[in-house]
Amino acid sequence: MLSSRRILAPVAALVLVLTGCTARPAPVPPPPGTPGGATNGAADWRECPDVARDLVGRVPTNVTYECATIKVPRDWAAVASGASPSAGTGGSTFDIALLRTRSRAQRERIGSLVVNPGGPGASGVDLAVYLSLGLPAEITRRFDIVGFDPRGVGRSTQVKCISDEDLDVSFGYEPDPVSQAEFDGLVALTKKIGQACGAKYGDSLKFFSTEQAARDMDAVRAAVGDEKITYLGYSYGTLLGATYAQLFPRSIRALVLDGAVDPKQNAIAASEGQAKGFERAFTNFANWCRSRGSQCPIGPDARAAVNSALDKARSSPVRGRDGRDATAGWVFTAVVSSLYTQQGWAELASALDKLEGGDPAGVFDLADRYAERDSSGHYSNLFDANSAVNCADEDEKFTIAQVRELQGQWRTKYPLFGAPLATGVLTCAQWPGGRDPYPTGAATGAPPIVVVGTTGDPATPYEQTPKLAEMLGVGVVLTWQGEGHTAYPETRCVNNAVNSYLVDLEVPRAGTTCPAR
Repeated sequence: MLSSRRILAPVAALVLVLTGCTARPAPVPPPPGTPGGATNGAADWRECPDVARDLVGRVPTNVTYECATIKVPRDWAAVASGASPSAGTGGSTFDIALLRTRSRAQRERIGSLVVNPGGPGASGVDLAVYLSLGLPAEITRRFDIVGFDPRGVGRSTQVKCISDEDLDVSFGYEPDPVSQAEFDGLVALTKKIGQACGAKYGDSLKFFSTEQAARDMDAVRAAVGDEKITYLGYSYGTLLGATYAQLFPRSIRALVLDGAVDPKQNAIAASEGQAKGFERAFTNFANWCRSRGSQCPIGPDARAAVNSALDKARSSPVRGRDGRDATAGWVFTAVVSSLYTQQGWAELASALDKLEGGDPAGVFDLADRYAERDSSGHYSNLFDANSAVNCADEDEKFTIAQVRELQGQWRTKYPLFGAPLATGVLTCAQWPGGRDPYPTGAATGAPPIVVVGTTGDPATPYEQTPKLAEMLGVGVVLTWQGEGHTAYPETRCVNNAVNSYLVDLEVPRAGTTCPAR
């Protein structure tokens, strides 16, 4: 199941990095009488080491973990206008879950570093735990690390409306349905999923938009007691941060946006950009595989090996231990998953080699990590939230006929990823509920914002990095000539530039480029 607007940036990819293992309406002002639009003031924190234990299997002795929940208006626009928000589905407020980590070696504390892993739909609470173990000591000594699950996500008020069965069918479905019958089946599946979500939430789906979440972010800033926010956003988190910068430019201390999303692109442009980005990343993987000789078991022609695996999965899929067939959809999802980090390349080669030998376990492992599917077949609400946010944000609808035409065109231009990225647009083409698009303009009054781009990034292709910086008007580009999705904290060069900015507000020199290693 591919996102209608952007492929997800799973937290699992960040864990590997950190541990080694669209004209828009004018911004709505905050409601009168509330600083920065926050509703609750200080958060009521409680110790929660169990969250770390559940995620990483232990509670580090040198870090403390605290959790809190704040309430935010379901509809910030209604509050700003003085209207009384209708109760509707979920009441008039949403709960936002926070987690704060603090190093026991902390000294000369600057404040909180608020973080978001992207998606949309990934958990910032989880990310804060991982970052507490993976960020440079220069950062953890000076900042609390604060993660939050955006509205609709994880431990916050969730949007959950897609069944595990439908997600299994979706991920296992033919990634490039060529025949009309196969294509019609995909249209019917995405329509069924949208209808289920519409039946449960109705027009309330629009309240899961990025602009609403950006206003929640200012409530988070107020809840942790910071006059100005210091923020690190990855992937979709760059869009969330850019939206915040337009709404609250004078409430910013420092923003790092890593893995930039171009806010001005529509769903078609975003999907085509990703098709190009994943093709480029796969070519880099194939070149790596060719250069590794016997160390890459599917070499020397990795592209041919993947195409062969897909073809065999279409005609005679291998059955896994849990009864699932490793169809072309699951194989394709494993390929997508592996390209988020360079560490995933060897894992993909091994998984495909074992699949050829009749063992699909490696393919399912890669695919399930991307999908956030556990061993019992249960999914998190990652993709429910991803669809809800993406489609609430999108103010331009595309027809099924347009998608079908693009599928054929992109299959030629981007052989592995073009057709699946085109059909991904079907989700929002059939999604119910209203729309609430985010603003796309300059962050007038904001300080310099560091926008980080990776030249080999598949999910947020590097070409988007200067576009985001230019739109904001205060963006400063930092380039990493590396592979995978996002750059910090990958190398000493990237770390030095970002750390100096976060701690000392020292802005990288324009045009700064860091080598791969």
